[in-house]
Amino acid sequence: MDWKAITFDWNRAFAFLVTVEEGSLSAAARALGMAQPTLGRQVSALEDELGVALFERGGKGLELTPAGLELLGHVRAMGAAAQDLSLGASGRSQAVEGEIAISASDAYAAYLLPPVLRRLRADHPGITVEVVASNAMSDLRRREADIAVRNVRPVQNDFVAQRLADDEAVFYAAPSCLERLGPSADFTRADFIGFDRSDTLIAQLRDRGLSLSRTNFPVVTSNQLVQWEMVKAGLGIGIFPRWIGDAEPAVQRVETGTGPVVFPVWLVAHREVRTSRRVRIVFDMLAQEIGQR
Repeated sequence: MDWKAITFDWNRAFAFLVTVEEGSLSAAARALGMAQPTLGRQVSALEDELGVALFERGGKGLELTPAGLELLGHVRAMGAAAQDLSLGASGRSQAVEGEIAISASDAYAAYLLPPVLRRLRADHPGITVEVVASNAMSDLRRREADIAVRNVRPVQNDFVAQRLADDEAVFYAAPSCLERLGPSADFTRADFIGFDRSDTLIAQLRDRGLSLSRTNFPVVTSNQLVQWEMVKAGLGIGIFPRWIGDAEPAVQRVETGTGPVVFPVWLVAHREVRTSRRVRIVFDMLAQEIGQR
């Protein structure tokens, strides 16, 4: 190793990491037991040493610059290594503790994650979990989550991604909804529950031979759990993964002639999954449990 190539103070890098983790200079100063101006000078000194700006100045709160985002992963790895060193020195190197955030859609968060997290908590009680249940894609680079369950493969090179399985979604409806439709099963007259007011789903269904228009979607919601409750209440026909829909006695499959909608399930994490034992354990457990579902 070229030791002379390390041209910055590691203590200042630690100050930068704690500032990011705590969310503000004042919170970081309290966590470290030092004065806020002293901490601020350490972060500024690190920027001078590295020759880059780590935070945007003048905005509300702390906002990392692109350079700050790029360096954060390296500094996190340093922090994890320092923690492992401390644990090893105290004889606790096998303990796995700390927080981890997992991002998933609201349906996956409600139906897919609970049994996995039950096993995780039993095997590793020192790990605390935040579930980010959102249909919006969490920004892993900005640390909105550590691990994400997604239906699309990431394009960024600094992520680790593993394709776990393929999901199949089909249409479901409550018996009362199908009774209103009648024996003709003319789906051009049926009510469907939509995700939003865009024509994306309509276009996809038209490509599959199901000709619908916006009038077929009198109720829309971006929340999948709310959508599912509306389907169960008989408001309209909805599309959901088979493993969720087939387990619900209040609904039944609706054969529209379009066949199932197949989409991949990806597990995505920042590349620190290679250096953080905590992230690696959670990533591997999610991959095993979801892949075997």
